[in-house]
Formats: sequence, C-alpha cells, structure tokens
Amino acid sequence: MSLPDSLATLRPNQPATVHSVDWEALGAQDSRRLREFGLDEGVTVELLHRASLGGDPLACRIGRMTVALRRRVATTIRVTLPA
Repeated sequence: MSLPDSLATLRPNQPATVHSVDWEALGAQDSRRLREFGLDEGVTVELLHRASLGGDPLACRIGRMTVALRRRVATTIRVTLPA
C-alpha cells in the first residue's frame, strides 16, 4: 500500500482507508464534526469531486455518507490506497 499526502490529494472516485487524522491540527468543532461523521482510522473514504472555483470545498464519501469538507480539513486526513 502507498501513502498519499492526504485525502485532499486523492484522485476523484478512488476509495481509500483512513490511516490517521491529525486531530491536534484541527479545531474542536472540526474534530467533533468529523467524529460525528464516524471518521476514524480504518474507515473507508473517497474524494468525489472538488469545487470548480479554487477546489474548496471537497465532496467526500465517509462510509456511506456524502459530506463537504474544507481542503484544510481534508489535508489532516492521511489515507492508504488498496493494494
């Protein structure tokens, strides 16, 4: 398995698994929101698409839920690709 920089760098529609989250780099609100979405190590995520102007926010699938994440939040999520 390879380790991309972050969820923000994935190609669209490429499933990956959360390797780690830099919780300390996130504020309390963002951390709580991600945990409420069920985001944690081992969860399947997928970048669906980026906004056309500036690429922010990003539409992502976390498990079976589709959510919008700011690029700064997505960069704190490290993922691994399937072999």
